[in-house]
Amino acid sequence: MLIKLFKDFLKFGCFTFGGGWSIVAQMKMLYVDQEKSLKNEELLDLTSIGRSLPGTMIGNIAMFYGHRVAGFWGGVACVFGMITVPMIILILITSFYTAFQNNLWVAAAMKGVRASVAPIILGALLGILKGAFKVTPCIAVAAAMFALYFFLRVSCVWLVIIGAVLGLLISEYYERVKGFDVTA
Repeated sequence: MLIKLFKDFLKFGCFTFGGGWSIVAQMKMLYVDQEKSLKNEELLDLTSIGRSLPGTMIGNIAMFYGHRVAGFWGGVACVFGMITVPMIILILITSFYTAFQNNLWVAAAMKGVRASVAPIILGALLGILKGAFKVTPCIAVAAAMFALYFFLRVSCVWLVIIGAVLGLLISEYYERVKGFDVTA
C-alpha cells in the first residue's frame, strides 16, 4: 500500500501546475471517480482541513489522506511522493534560472499552462461540490462564505469558525426537527 500511495502521489506531483487544487482534481479523478475509495464529501473534508491548517494545503491533504489509508507511514509516502518530482524540477530550474528568466518560449509556454490549469481546477471544485451538500442550507452557507471571503475579505480563520458553528446548528436542526442525519 505504501508503494502504491507513493506512486500515486509521485504521478500527482508531476502535474502540480496551478498548485494544490490541480492535485485535488487528480485525487478526485483517481480516488473518487475511478477507485471509489473516497467520497466527494470526504475529499471536501480533507481539503477544508488541509486549507485551514498552517503549511501548504496539498501537503496537509496528502498527509491526511495517506494517514487515513495506511497510517503515519502512508502519510509520509504521500507527501514524499508528491514533492519528489517538483523538487527535482525546482532544483533544475534554479540551477539554470538566468537562462530561463528571459526566454520568450518558456514565458509563452507558461502562459499556456496557466490557461489550461484554470478549467482543471474549476472542474475539480464543481465535482467536489456536486455531492458535498446533502441539505439546501449548506449551499446557502457556502454562498455566504464565498461572499464574505471575496467581497468583504473576512479572514479564513473566521470563515472556518463561522462555517463550523453553522454546520453544527444545521445538523442539530435537521436531526431534532426533521429526524434526518445530515452527516450520514
